[in-house]
Amino acid sequence: MTAAPPRGLDERLRDTRARLAADVDLWLATGGPAGVHLVPLSYLWDGAAFLISTPRSSVTGRNLPADGRVRLSLGPTRDVVMVDGTAEPVDDLAPEAGDAFATRTGFDPREEDEPYQYFLIRPRRIQAWREADELRGRTLMRDGRWLG
Repeated sequence: MTAAPPRGLDERLRDTRARLAADVDLWLATGGPAGVHLVPLSYLWDGAAFLISTPRSSVTGRNLPADGRVRLSLGPTRDVVMVDGTAEPVDDLAPEAGDAFATRTGFDPREEDEPYQYFLIRPRRIQAWREADELRGRTLMRDGRWLG
């Protein structure tokens, strides 16, 4: 447990934006014809959307084109960022975007034998909290727009 007082909106926005820019890995949950699935993935955040990549044949790779809704989680349970968003396949990935993804994550899906699909995930809602005392005011983005 933390002894820090609850953060206000401005501090939470700063902390959340810093986490999105600094972290490399997240948990991604999908649902669809292939079933409900939770998987850890690396990502590249461009300030507005997440770029992820997964094998086309994986459950996640099949669920995303079929449904497109995702839930992401970053950070530990006592300093969590939850993101609800929509995913769209990226069919013509710019080489510089692929290079940036590979540099940031340390993994280049373009070099794998198995075919990978990139997806761009646009957040619709972002929430962040540390403890129960931060549950009030946890919503930082609503309908794709930052609050504050």
